[in-house]
Amino acid sequence: MSNTLVLNPYLGQVALAEAVRRSDDESTVVKVILITIALLFFGIFLLLPLSVVFVAAFSKGVIPYLHAVMAADTRHAIWLTVVVAAIAVPLNLLFGVAAAWAIARFEFKGKSVFTTLIDLPFSVSPVIAGLAFLLIFGRQGPLWNWLDQYEFRVVFALPGLVLATLFVTLPFVARELIPLMQAQGSDEEEASRVLGASGWQMFWRVTLPKIKWGLLYGVILCNARAMGEFGAVSVLSGNIRGQTNTLPLHVEIEYNDYHTVGAFASASILACLALITLALKLWAERKMVQNCDR
Repeated sequence: MSNTLVLNPYLGQVALAEAVRRSDDESTVVKVILITIALLFFGIFLLLPLSVVFVAAFSKGVIPYLHAVMAADTRHAIWLTVVVAAIAVPLNLLFGVAAAWAIARFEFKGKSVFTTLIDLPFSVSPVIAGLAFLLIFGRQGPLWNWLDQYEFRVVFALPGLVLATLFVTLPFVARELIPLMQAQGSDEEEASRVLGASGWQMFWRVTLPKIKWGLLYGVILCNARAMGEFGAVSVLSGNIRGQTNTLPLHVEIEYNDYHTVGAFASASILACLALITLALKLWAERKMVQNCDR
């Protein structure tokens, strides 16, 4: 066969074309199968549950839905969720920028350990983190007597909710900025220092414009995690209705009390926040790609 192909180049070209055609047919079949599997998973595990939330929320009509959303406990849960996120996200933004700057621009002892510890909240269960803070700041903890002297409450109060949210959202900003800053290098920053720029001038005029879209992307993910956190916040909140319940905790309490419309109405608010976050995430990703192409 090989001799025939050598003697007749035309047969070799035909055989090659046939092999390419079979390869394309196989690739098309594989592509269709993979896309079908992906769409099935997307529909079953994402679209279907999301649709059920909104169907159940409006199952008794628009008026009961609005009453559930405008209830005092629901409004307080929404307000508390926003407040916790408004405190935790900027603090994690500051930590993320500082940690990324230190890791990407400096060499120091324990750098690898520090980089690894940033990922600790990803590997530790939020419930365990909440229990750890409860043992530290709770009534049996070593700091209780000192805090009690100043009538400052951490557990079952706003500081505990913020502390739990800070822990679970710690890695998001830093993990977005570290590889970005390492890939960009420090040539432009060093040039600005040579030209006489101060540290703040270098950061605001050189570093920040280069990392702004990655920073925004990390903040979006951090905010989404902060508003949706349940485990650690549940341990430290005490589930006090109208006082320490964030929106995810309020969903659980409403559902356990058989207030189906109220539970799913609150869940629909979280779902809408998730969809908004997804849209912002997509927008930030496109800006990052456009920025990298320049």
